[in-house]
Amino acid sequence: MITIEHLTKRFARATAVNDVTFSITAGESVALWGENGAGKTTIIRCILGLMRYDGAIRVDRLDAWRQGKRARRLIGYVPQELGFYDELRVHEAVRFFAKLKGERVRDIDAVLYRVGLVGHASKRIRELSGGMKQRLALAIALLGEPPILILDEVTASLDACGRAEMVNVLAGLAKSDSRAVLFASHRREEIAALATRVITLERGRMMSDVSARTFASRQTENTLLHVLMDASNVSRALELLRGEGFDARKNGRGIYVPVSGGSRAVPLQRLAAADIRVDDFDLVTPSREEVHP
Repeated sequence: MITIEHLTKRFARATAVNDVTFSITAGESVALWGENGAGKTTIIRCILGLMRYDGAIRVDRLDAWRQGKRARRLIGYVPQELGFYDELRVHEAVRFFAKLKGERVRDIDAVLYRVGLVGHASKRIRELSGGMKQRLALAIALLGEPPILILDEVTASLDACGRAEMVNVLAGLAKSDSRAVLFASHRREEIAALATRVITLERGRMMSDVSARTFASRQTENTLLHVLMDASNVSRALELLRGEGFDARKNGRGIYVPVSGGSRAVPLQRLAAADIRVDDFDLVTPSREEVHP
Protein backbone atom coordinates (compact mmCIF):
# COMPACT_ATOMS: atom_id res chain seq x y z
CA MET A 1 0.00 0.00 0.00
CA ILE A 2 2.88 2.39 0.78
CA THR A 3 6.34 2.11 -0.76
CA ILE A 4 9.16 4.47 0.24
CA GLU A 5 12.52 4.34 -1.53
CA HIS A 6 15.57 6.37 -0.48
CA LEU A 7 13.48 9.14 1.06
CA THR A 8 15.55 12.18 1.99
CA LYS A 9 14.25 15.51 3.21
CA ARG A 10 16.46 18.50 3.91
CA PHE A 11 15.64 21.85 5.49
CA ALA A 12 18.43 24.21 4.44
CA ARG A 13 21.58 22.54 5.87
CA ALA A 14 19.70 20.21 8.20
CA THR A 15 18.78 16.70 7.04
CA ALA A 16 15.53 15.65 8.75
CA VAL A 17 15.20 12.30 6.91
CA ASN A 18 18.23 10.56 5.48
CA ASP A 19 17.88 7.80 2.83
CA VAL A 20 14.94 5.93 4.39
CA THR A 21 13.46 2.90 2.59
CA PHE A 22 10.56 0.69 3.70
CA SER A 23 7.14 -0.52 2.59
CA ILE A 24 3.79 -1.32 4.23
CA THR A 25 1.27 -3.84 2.94
CA ALA A 26 -2.44 -4.28 3.66
CA GLY A 27 -3.08 -5.68 7.13
CA GLU A 28 0.21 -4.43 8.59
CA SER A 29 0.41 -1.96 11.44
CA VAL A 30 3.81 -0.29 11.36
CA ALA A 31 5.13 1.98 14.09
CA LEU A 32 7.67 4.75 13.59
CA TRP A 33 9.64 4.81 16.84
CA GLY A 34 12.11 7.47 17.90
CA GLU A 35 12.72 10.53 20.01
CA ASN A 36 11.56 14.02 19.06
CA GLY A 37 13.51 15.09 16.00
CA ALA A 38 14.04 11.54 14.76
CA GLY A 39 12.11 12.25 11.55
CA LYS A 40 8.75 10.57 12.25
CA THR A 41 6.46 13.51 11.47
CA THR A 42 8.53 14.56 8.46
CA ILE A 43 8.13 11.10 6.91
CA ILE A 44 4.36 11.26 7.48
CA ARG A 45 4.10 14.71 5.89
CA CYS A 46 6.04 13.49 2.88
CA ILE A 47 3.70 10.51 2.49
CA LEU A 48 0.76 12.93 2.60
CA GLY A 49 2.36 14.95 -0.19
CA LEU A 50 2.58 18.07 1.95
CA MET A 51 6.24 18.78 1.25
CA ARG A 52 8.76 18.12 -1.49
CA TYR A 53 11.40 15.46 -0.96
CA ASP A 54 14.11 13.48 -2.68
CA GLY A 55 13.53 9.81 -3.37
CA ALA A 56 10.24 8.09 -4.20
CA ILE A 57 6.98 7.53 -2.31
CA ARG A 58 4.08 5.61 -3.81
CA VAL A 59 0.66 5.21 -2.22
CA ASP A 60 -1.05 2.29 -3.93
CA ARG A 61 0.95 3.02 -7.12
CA LEU A 62 0.25 6.76 -6.97
CA ASP A 63 3.13 9.21 -6.66
CA ALA A 64 2.66 10.91 -3.29
CA TRP A 65 3.87 14.29 -4.58
CA ARG A 66 2.81 14.43 -8.23
CA GLN A 67 -0.54 12.72 -7.61
CA GLY A 68 -0.99 13.93 -4.06
CA LYS A 69 -4.70 14.71 -4.20
CA ARG A 70 -5.59 11.26 -5.50
CA ALA A 71 -3.18 9.58 -3.08
CA ARG A 72 -4.65 11.41 -0.07
CA ARG A 73 -8.10 10.05 -0.92
CA LEU A 74 -6.75 6.63 0.05
CA ILE A 75 -5.54 7.83 3.45
CA GLY A 76 -7.33 8.51 6.71
CA TYR A 77 -5.12 10.84 8.74
CA VAL A 78 -5.22 11.81 12.42
CA PRO A 79 -2.72 14.53 13.41
CA GLN A 80 -1.31 15.19 16.85
CA GLU A 81 -2.77 18.70 16.96
CA LEU A 82 -6.47 18.98 16.12
CA GLY A 83 -8.16 21.95 14.44
CA PHE A 84 -11.86 21.55 15.20
CA TYR A 85 -14.22 24.52 15.48
CA ASP A 86 -15.30 24.18 19.11
CA GLU A 87 -18.85 25.48 18.64
CA LEU A 88 -19.80 22.76 16.17
CA ARG A 89 -21.78 19.85 17.51
CA VAL A 90 -20.30 16.40 17.03
CA HIS A 91 -22.83 15.35 14.40
CA GLU A 92 -22.29 18.65 12.54
CA ALA A 93 -18.53 18.07 12.48
CA VAL A 94 -18.97 14.57 11.09
CA ARG A 95 -21.33 15.77 8.32
CA PHE A 96 -19.09 18.75 7.52
CA PHE A 97 -15.97 16.64 7.00
CA ALA A 98 -17.96 13.97 5.19
CA LYS A 99 -19.08 16.62 2.71
CA LEU A 100 -15.48 17.77 2.21
CA LYS A 101 -14.55 14.16 1.45
CA GLY A 102 -17.51 13.67 -0.87
CA GLU A 103 -19.02 11.02 1.39
CA ARG A 104 -22.61 10.57 2.54
CA VAL A 105 -23.35 9.78 6.16
CA ARG A 106 -26.65 7.98 6.64
CA ASP A 107 -26.18 6.93 10.26
CA ILE A 108 -24.24 9.21 12.61
CA ASP A 109 -24.52 6.72 15.47
CA ALA A 110 -22.85 4.03 13.36
CA VAL A 111 -19.91 6.38 12.69
CA LEU A 112 -19.57 7.25 16.37
CA TYR A 113 -20.07 3.68 17.59
CA ARG A 114 -16.78 2.58 16.05
CA VAL A 115 -14.87 4.98 18.28
CA GLY A 116 -16.92 4.75 21.45
CA LEU A 117 -18.75 8.08 21.09
CA VAL A 118 -22.37 6.94 20.80
CA GLY A 119 -24.58 9.29 22.81
CA HIS A 120 -22.36 12.33 22.25
CA ALA A 121 -23.64 13.41 18.81
CA SER A 122 -25.43 16.51 20.12
CA LYS A 123 -22.53 17.77 22.27
CA ARG A 124 -20.48 20.73 21.18
CA ILE A 125 -16.86 19.88 20.51
CA ARG A 126 -15.73 22.18 23.33
CA GLU A 127 -17.60 19.89 25.74
CA LEU A 128 -15.51 16.86 24.79
CA SER A 129 -12.41 15.71 26.64
CA GLY A 130 -9.10 15.57 24.82
CA GLY A 131 -9.42 11.83 24.34
CA MET A 132 -12.95 12.16 22.97
CA LYS A 133 -11.78 14.79 20.47
CA GLN A 134 -9.06 12.45 19.26
CA ARG A 135 -11.59 9.65 18.86
CA LEU A 136 -13.83 12.01 16.89
CA ALA A 137 -10.86 12.81 14.65
CA LEU A 138 -10.37 9.05 14.16
CA ALA A 139 -14.06 8.60 13.25
CA ILE A 140 -13.70 11.34 10.63
CA ALA A 141 -10.47 9.82 9.30
CA LEU A 142 -12.32 6.53 8.77
CA LEU A 143 -15.13 8.09 6.72
CA GLY A 144 -15.25 6.43 3.31
CA GLU A 145 -13.26 3.45 4.61
CA PRO A 146 -9.79 4.50 3.36
CA PRO A 147 -7.45 1.51 2.92
CA ILE A 148 -4.64 3.34 4.74
CA LEU A 149 -4.70 4.95 8.19
CA ILE A 150 -1.90 7.27 9.35
CA LEU A 151 -1.64 8.49 12.95
CA ASP A 152 0.89 11.04 14.16
CA GLU A 153 1.52 10.83 17.93
CA VAL A 154 -2.23 10.91 18.53
CA THR A 155 -1.95 10.20 22.27
CA ALA A 156 0.95 12.55 23.01
CA SER A 157 -1.24 15.26 24.58
CA LEU A 158 -3.64 12.93 26.41
CA ASP A 159 -3.69 11.85 30.03
CA ALA A 160 -3.30 8.19 30.99
CA CYS A 161 -7.05 7.51 30.79
CA GLY A 162 -7.38 9.18 27.39
CA ARG A 163 -4.39 7.26 26.05
CA ALA A 164 -5.80 3.94 27.24
CA GLU A 165 -9.19 4.64 25.65
CA MET A 166 -7.63 5.63 22.33
CA VAL A 167 -5.35 2.60 22.24
CA ASN A 168 -8.27 0.29 23.04
CA VAL A 169 -10.29 1.75 20.15
CA LEU A 170 -7.37 1.40 17.74
CA ALA A 171 -6.65 -2.16 18.89
CA GLY A 172 -10.29 -3.06 18.28
CA LEU A 173 -10.16 -1.62 14.77
CA ALA A 174 -6.95 -3.51 14.01
CA LYS A 175 -8.69 -6.81 14.78
CA SER A 176 -11.68 -6.08 12.58
CA ASP A 177 -10.20 -4.85 9.30
CA SER A 178 -7.26 -5.28 6.97
CA ARG A 179 -6.23 -1.72 6.24
CA ALA A 180 -2.58 -0.66 6.33
CA VAL A 181 -1.71 1.42 9.40
CA LEU A 182 1.30 3.65 9.95
CA PHE A 183 1.65 5.42 13.28
CA ALA A 184 4.30 7.48 15.03
CA SER A 185 4.78 6.84 18.72
CA HIS A 186 7.27 7.02 21.58
CA ARG A 187 5.15 4.96 24.01
CA ARG A 188 5.93 1.28 24.51
CA GLU A 189 2.38 0.33 25.48
CA GLU A 190 1.13 1.60 22.12
CA ILE A 191 3.76 -0.39 20.26
CA ALA A 192 2.85 -3.54 22.18
CA ALA A 193 -0.90 -3.12 21.57
CA LEU A 194 -0.92 -1.94 17.96
CA ALA A 195 2.22 -2.70 15.98
CA THR A 196 3.14 -5.71 13.87
CA ARG A 197 6.44 -4.07 12.84
CA VAL A 198 8.55 -1.29 14.31
CA ILE A 199 10.85 1.02 12.37
CA THR A 200 13.34 2.76 14.64
CA LEU A 201 14.58 6.19 13.58
CA GLU A 202 17.47 8.16 14.98
CA ARG A 203 18.36 11.64 13.73
CA GLY A 204 16.63 10.99 10.43
CA ARG A 205 18.23 7.61 9.75
CA MET A 206 16.46 4.27 9.86
CA MET A 207 18.27 2.15 12.41
CA SER A 208 16.13 -1.01 12.26
CA ASP A 209 12.96 -2.53 10.83
CA VAL A 210 11.89 -5.51 12.96
CA SER A 211 8.82 -7.36 14.13
CA ALA A 212 7.01 -5.98 17.17
CA ARG A 213 8.03 -9.09 19.11
CA THR A 214 11.72 -8.58 18.33
CA PHE A 215 11.43 -4.90 19.24
CA ALA A 216 9.84 -5.77 22.58
CA SER A 217 12.60 -8.23 23.42
CA ARG A 218 15.27 -5.66 22.61
CA GLN A 219 13.54 -3.09 24.77
CA THR A 220 13.55 -5.53 27.66
CA GLU A 221 17.25 -6.22 27.20
CA ASN A 222 18.29 -2.58 26.74
CA THR A 223 16.47 -0.45 29.29
CA LEU A 224 17.83 2.28 31.51
CA LEU A 225 16.36 3.15 34.86
CA HIS A 226 16.74 6.92 35.19
CA VAL A 227 16.71 7.81 38.88
CA LEU A 228 16.50 11.46 39.97
CA MET A 229 17.74 12.51 43.38
CA ASP A 230 19.38 15.33 45.26
CA ALA A 231 22.91 15.96 43.96
CA SER A 232 24.34 15.35 47.43
CA ASN A 233 23.21 11.71 47.26
CA VAL A 234 24.53 10.84 43.79
CA SER A 235 28.02 9.72 44.81
CA ARG A 236 26.72 7.51 47.60
CA ALA A 237 24.08 6.00 45.34
CA LEU A 238 26.66 5.22 42.65
CA GLU A 239 28.96 3.54 45.15
CA LEU A 240 26.11 1.49 46.59
CA LEU A 241 24.71 0.28 43.25
CA ARG A 242 28.11 -0.47 41.75
CA GLY A 243 28.85 -2.51 44.84
CA GLU A 244 25.65 -4.48 44.09
CA GLY A 245 26.88 -5.23 40.58
CA PHE A 246 24.96 -2.56 38.64
CA ASP A 247 26.75 -0.55 35.95
CA ALA A 248 25.38 2.73 37.33
CA ARG A 249 26.65 6.09 36.10
CA LYS A 250 25.92 9.74 36.73
CA ASN A 251 23.50 11.64 34.50
CA GLY A 252 22.72 15.26 35.39
CA ARG A 253 21.20 15.36 38.85
CA GLY A 254 20.52 11.64 38.83
CA ILE A 255 21.90 8.32 37.66
CA TYR A 256 21.36 5.82 34.87
CA VAL A 257 21.16 2.13 35.78
CA PRO A 258 20.94 -0.53 33.01
CA VAL A 259 18.21 -2.99 34.02
CA SER A 260 16.22 -5.85 32.49
CA GLY A 261 13.27 -8.07 33.29
CA GLY A 262 12.83 -8.76 36.98
CA SER A 263 15.74 -6.53 38.02
CA ARG A 264 14.02 -3.24 37.22
CA ALA A 265 12.85 -2.53 40.76
CA VAL A 266 15.97 -3.84 42.52
CA PRO A 267 18.04 -0.61 42.34
CA LEU A 268 15.13 1.34 43.86
CA GLN A 269 14.82 -1.22 46.64
CA ARG A 270 18.54 -1.00 47.39
CA LEU A 271 18.43 2.80 47.51
CA ALA A 272 15.40 2.77 49.80
CA ALA A 273 17.10 0.28 52.15
CA ALA A 274 20.10 2.62 52.36
CA ASP A 275 17.79 5.56 53.12
CA ILE A 276 18.75 7.36 49.89
CA ARG A 277 15.77 9.43 48.84
CA VAL A 278 14.59 9.10 45.24
CA ASP A 279 12.73 12.16 43.87
CA ASP A 280 11.53 10.50 40.66
CA PHE A 281 12.37 7.70 38.24
CA ASP A 282 11.56 6.57 34.71
CA LEU A 283 12.39 3.75 32.31
CA VAL A 284 13.97 5.01 29.10
CA THR A 285 15.31 3.50 25.90
CA PRO A 286 19.02 4.24 25.61
CA SER A 287 20.55 5.89 22.57
CA ARG A 288 23.68 4.39 21.08
CA GLU A 289 25.78 6.89 23.02
CA GLU A 290 24.18 5.81 26.29
CA VAL A 291 24.68 2.14 25.54
CA HIS A 292 28.28 2.68 24.45
CA PRO A 293 29.48 5.83 26.24
